Amino acid sequence: MSEPMLRSLYISHGGGPLPLLGDPAHAELVRTLQGLAETLPRPEAIIVVSAHWEADVATVTTSAAPGLLYDYYGFSPESYQIDYPAPGAPHLAEQICEVLRAEGIPAEGDGCRAFDHGLFVPLKLMYPAADIPCVQLSLLSSLDATAHLDLGRALSGLAAVTGRNLLLLGSGSSFHNLQAFFDGRDAHMYSHNQAFEGWLEQTLSSANLVESERLHRLEHWEMAPHGRYCHPREEHLLPLHVCYGAMRRPAEQRFGFTMMGMQGSCYLWQGD
Repeated sequence: MSEPMLRSLYISHGGGPLPLLGDPAHAELVRTLQGLAETLPRPEAIIVVSAHWEADVATVTTSAAPGLLYDYYGFSPESYQIDYPAPGAPHLAEQICEVLRAEGIPAEGDGCRAFDHGLFVPLKLMYPAADIPCVQLSLLSSLDATAHLDLGRALSGLAAVTGRNLLLLGSGSSFHNLQAFFDGRDAHMYSHNQAFEGWLEQTLSSANLVESERLHRLEHWEMAPHGRYCHPREEHLLPLHVCYGAMRRPAEQRFGFTMMGMQGSCYLWQGD
């Protein structure tokens, strides 16, 4: 029998509910996420680090049946009727807290927090049957890059602790400058996006970087070409730090797509 495995996947989850509403500008992202689910071994449980939940300490959903949090505004009425009744995983949530505390990271459970759209939008595309237990793990409100790399490292042995095949899903976006969309597009927007995507691919995929270099680049991501332009606030990037932190090696695969006219990417670590 094979050993339990933790796989780590960073994705872009798109603009609010639009990937679920047939928006043409999200068609490539939808195909990418659906294709990933078809090729990945089916996980026994999914841990989602969403860009849309920040807490003072690492916090995990503990409800056995979490509701949904429609944390977006101004969309069509149908977007507030989306259903994704995936079960929670209270015991897994306890194990996550124990693993984090054992590594010196304060952690607590939250029995009231519902699943936000960083979870239910991509997972409804990837696993529409909603039959895989899920928990959400918050970002840290400090938004400190090193702290999120450490958060991932603390989770690296979770599959062995739980005896389960797990998917660690970092749900954010590799480009997230909403003001640039609202202010109108120009050539700089596209060139800045492309330059950052190139840096991200080299950082995460290049076998020529030793891990200390890769770690340093992610700790100081603001030094990347147009890093702060692509991420004026880093909450959509930091789920990536957790995903890499759990693996500490180059990503095996990159999946590129165009979303709302901009380049985006997902990264997969298959586990040991």
